[in-house]
Amino acid sequence: MSLIAGFEHIVRENEPLAPFTRLKLGGVAEYFAEPTNVNELIGLLQRFSQNDLPIRLIGSGSNVLIRNGGVPGLVLRLSAPDFCQIEIKGQTLTAGGGTQLSHFVASTVREGFAGPEQLVGMTGTVGAALYYNTGSSGSDMGSWVESVDLISRTGERTTKKSNELSFSYRQSSITELAVLKARFKFDQESPEILTKQMQKRWIVRRASQPGWDENATFIFKDHGGESAESLIDQAGLKGTRIGGVAISDRNSNYFVADANATSQDVLRLIELIKSTVRDRLEIELEEALTVW
Repeated sequence: MSLIAGFEHIVRENEPLAPFTRLKLGGVAEYFAEPTNVNELIGLLQRFSQNDLPIRLIGSGSNVLIRNGGVPGLVLRLSAPDFCQIEIKGQTLTAGGGTQLSHFVASTVREGFAGPEQLVGMTGTVGAALYYNTGSSGSDMGSWVESVDLISRTGERTTKKSNELSFSYRQSSITELAVLKARFKFDQESPEILTKQMQKRWIVRRASQPGWDENATFIFKDHGGESAESLIDQAGLKGTRIGGVAISDRNSNYFVADANATSQDVLRLIELIKSTVRDRLEIELEEALTVW
């Protein structure tokens, strides 16, 4: 029996992954699937895990670099409506793990739920934002969580409450493959006030980051209360280029890739920055970017 028998309608072989990432770089996935519901997802996970094949999940691709050689095994994308719903009851909002962060932010502001307005302009999905505890200006995803529905690489479902999870700077204790749904609770505020705050934050973020029409992404975590952008500038690296990838002129913690860029260019520029900051400032930068 074929590995994908019964799943031919949702599985594609040798699928280019570059279009699913912000940098628009990298090779193909051996198998790529966009299940339409949880039952299909569970079936795929059971099939591929029983065959001891790697399984990965890609969201908006804002923090992923795909190597030129591609990715073995299965890459999943939870983009179907079943994984992207938002439901609101009282002060509780439930969001599917595949929900775009922009939709999540807009929904909370409209309902007068305070906090997520600070995340305006950030890319990603709700699931990825929980894994990496996305935050800004003292607000982060983990601080609003009530519970999270998770699924493992073998298709087992669990629910964890907030007291069973831990969140810190750009990380969480979530180890399962995917967030299916998450429930959040917020303080209440006037939607008009939140809208104004969101608009101000949007203007600041647009001015301090590469344009949305550029193939660009955030690279390093901040270190010890000092921004990675500042450390890269202090090391004299602003504007440095390797091949088709350059450090952004707007924000040194972003790389911008041009049409001739390769994943290897990104990796070489990362290593140059890390070694230079280490030598000149005696600080070890840690990547926020995940490399497949």
